[in-house]
Amino acid sequence: MIQRIDGQETPYIPAGIFKIRLPFVHYRLELPEAVQGFFLVAVALGSIGVHQAVLGVPFDWAIAMVALNGVMYLLHPVFGDPVFPGWITPAIPLVMAYAAGFPLEVLGTEVDGNNNIQIVGQVQVVVADRIHAIIALQLLMAVLFTFLGVTGLAGKLVGYVPNSMRAGIILGAGMAAAINVIEVRMVGQVYTILVGTLVCYIIMFSWRFFVAKDKNAFLGILAKFGMLPGFIVAAIVGPILGEISAPKFSGVIFQNFFSNMGNVIANFTIFSPNVGFPPATFFIQALPLMFAAYIIAFGDFVLAEVVVKDADVARPDEVIDFNPNRSNIIAGLRNFVLAFLAPYGPLNGPLWAGGQVAVAERFKMGKKGMYSIFGGLVSYTGAMAIAGFLMVVIDLVRPVLPAGLTLTLIVQAYACYYIAMEMCRTKEERGIAGIMATFLALKGAAWGLATGIILHLIIGVVSDEEKMAYIRAQKATKEA
Repeated sequence: MIQRIDGQETPYIPAGIFKIRLPFVHYRLELPEAVQGFFLVAVALGSIGVHQAVLGVPFDWAIAMVALNGVMYLLHPVFGDPVFPGWITPAIPLVMAYAAGFPLEVLGTEVDGNNNIQIVGQVQVVVADRIHAIIALQLLMAVLFTFLGVTGLAGKLVGYVPNSMRAGIILGAGMAAAINVIEVRMVGQVYTILVGTLVCYIIMFSWRFFVAKDKNAFLGILAKFGMLPGFIVAAIVGPILGEISAPKFSGVIFQNFFSNMGNVIANFTIFSPNVGFPPATFFIQALPLMFAAYIIAFGDFVLAEVVVKDADVARPDEVIDFNPNRSNIIAGLRNFVLAFLAPYGPLNGPLWAGGQVAVAERFKMGKKGMYSIFGGLVSYTGAMAIAGFLMVVIDLVRPVLPAGLTLTLIVQAYACYYIAMEMCRTKEERGIAGIMATFLALKGAAWGLATGIILHLIIGVVSDEEKMAYIRAQKATKEA
């Protein structure tokens, strides 16, 4: 392995804006992150419900779509983007509502008792308007991401946003996640989620636990695994309380990926004779949602930059280069690939905040624990990608899929709150961030952004030093 010089970036293979880093060549793999990724594939598998609700895809085929998306996650850390990619999660309700406005008819499937779509005959898409709508939306997102990254406008856009609005976006993302958990995702799983959340918070954020782990070997081991202990506790408590069912194993080890993926391509993509390329009208109709989704994704870019810089400050031995332009280009590529091969209802965004925070928090513990942040990210995303192909793992985590997504949202909420509050330096910034976050969480991305802009223009931001200088000047004037 090529050794890093302390105080510099981890070595890489230069490729224009990209910095290619390979495991065992530029960094080591990290076992704790690999174990987390292997079991927390449950979070990624949570999108199966979106695929089925939006596109009518049978459960087995949706698993293949998730597996392909998991492989695409690796593009970010391998090509030099120090982030844990994910969906544009807050946009999922908007996408589902948008898709519901278009007709879809798929023959040869039915919904079983677990609310999953199963194959009961020859699958055939008869009416494909909804599939066209999702493909058009995802292609527009791909074009926008790529354009902003290639032109360099993405990096400038992030830099131009005032600190109060950056904090407001992050705070609003946390607030929206918390509201979604409390009002929607906890229903029917209250105690499972509460116990799992408590374990996650203790291990990841408690100072008392941080001190105790240095004195207790078992706690020291737990500290390495981030959200995983909370997920395991939820998976145990849920069946005991009857809030989730126990796993049922099919006896199959590997999913039939190539067959399932072939069926997706043949029935739900532009290559299907019953679907084809979306007419221009679908692209026009998708434009407003494209802008709204990017506003939400922009918040992820802001959060990613803040989390990465926070980790960079804590670990001066490794310089971490976060480039919004590079991140946009890779996100655009993922959306292009999936729009053609596996239209993705949640859309592909730049960040899974729960995974990013989990890796960053352990990275900040020191070089001995995690040599490079890229090793942690590749270990986590790589293990998730592998687990997505294993039916034995999918069978194991299938009952707890909703709880896994819920825990990552509530971890994201906590991290967003403390990061946003640390960013605010003055009472003006705190007030603007708070009001903007409220509108963003309760009224949507466009309302939140408009509120932040108006408040910034009306109230402005003045540093404490400037205030004191003005007060001293006024006092001197009166005394004179």
